[in-house]
Amino acid sequence: MSAFVDSAQLHAKAGNGGAGCVSFRREAHVAKGGPDGGDGGRGGDVWLEADHNQASLLGFRDHPFRRATDGQHGTSKRQHGSRGKDTIVMVPVGTTVYDVDGEVLIDLKGPGDRWLAAEGGLGGQGNARFLSNQRRAPAFAEQGEVGEERWFNLELKLQADVALIGFPNVGKSTLISRISAARPKIADYPFTTLVPNLGVVRVGARASRPGDATEFVVADIPGLIEGAAQGRGLGHDFLRHVERARVLCVLLDLSETASLLPGEQLDVLLRELGEYRSDLLERPRVVVGSKGDVAAHELDGIETISAITGDGLDLLVAHLARLVTDARAIEAEALEYDVVVHRPIPDEITLEREGEREWIVNGRAARRAVRFHDLTDDEALAEIVHRLRELGVERLLTRAGVRDGDLVTIGTLSFEWWRDAVGSGLGRGEHHRATRRERLARHGRLDLGDDDGDA
Repeated sequence: MSAFVDSAQLHAKAGNGGAGCVSFRREAHVAKGGPDGGDGGRGGDVWLEADHNQASLLGFRDHPFRRATDGQHGTSKRQHGSRGKDTIVMVPVGTTVYDVDGEVLIDLKGPGDRWLAAEGGLGGQGNARFLSNQRRAPAFAEQGEVGEERWFNLELKLQADVALIGFPNVGKSTLISRISAARPKIADYPFTTLVPNLGVVRVGARASRPGDATEFVVADIPGLIEGAAQGRGLGHDFLRHVERARVLCVLLDLSETASLLPGEQLDVLLRELGEYRSDLLERPRVVVGSKGDVAAHELDGIETISAITGDGLDLLVAHLARLVTDARAIEAEALEYDVVVHRPIPDEITLEREGEREWIVNGRAARRAVRFHDLTDDEALAEIVHRLRELGVERLLTRAGVRDGDLVTIGTLSFEWWRDAVGSGLGRGEHHRATRRERLARHGRLDLGDDDGDA
């Protein structure tokens, strides 16, 4: 089994936040101690970081799960729970992250680039946080927020200086074995290479001045066939490794056993590259005739090599080294690379119609607003109403045309929406508290509205 893996899945689970504590001071000579419940600790995050020391996605093939630790619960005497530890997941430079629907989320193309894959849940606030002039003995606290949990698809696009491109069995593996220390599988049948091979080529080294050498990385891209740009064969799997190559080296089979004439091979290869990504045709390119020792065809204006005998290899390597050096210089002038830390854009609060008279409010901020231990506590309900109004949830429901008695769900909380001639809202008057508790016990859900009044 090959040790190179260029696609894999990742399951990232951030840590849950710790719960806030409900506690009151109980000390000698203190008649009425106030609330002193501490906050829960925040859950750890899961980060992806691009690292030059990672060569493939092999580590995710059998073990895709990465998890951060949970935050600790708050305790009495205003002692806050400790924060969960982050998990840093190292991936190769050039890793692209997709969601399960195939949408690109981030491209970690530079060493040290980081991306927040799953954010840890906030710790719940203890009851000491809810003390006010109007609320002298709050007997409620927040639950810790559940950390994000998501599946991702990972794809690695190699970052090589030179990509060797050609039909199957054109001699790419033999060439890379002659000009570098790479030792790929070599045989005289198509598709010997099923995964890219990398080799480091060193040019111009002298015993007296070894630092003068030019080094560049060559990728032996598995053979392309006609229709690769449309995914025929393993076309897309192969072609994506060409995207970041600085220089393209196109090999044409000159032997009599070639399926197409050299000119026809060149036309097909360039067409497939252009159809996959048109900018690939603008890259520096060298066209080389391969298998010169058994050549049966000629093509004017191209270099000819034989990876078996070594003819023409020194000239080819020197030519590639010059092109790579020039390409690197252009890149250095265009961009001085800085490490980038990527964070997802916060969720907006949105409203989704679930049924004829059922609605779901989505958005992390809205879910955070309703995370309390005891939803039968009247003061906790008043705090929920206040938070949702501040977030604009009440206005959102009104504009959407939610009718009296419609069921609205936010996270684990469900309530009935009511309005009257005076106003509309999520809360109710004091005389409806008993009815609220009865409905909660009977239906397993919470009503924050009624037809007789408004909060």
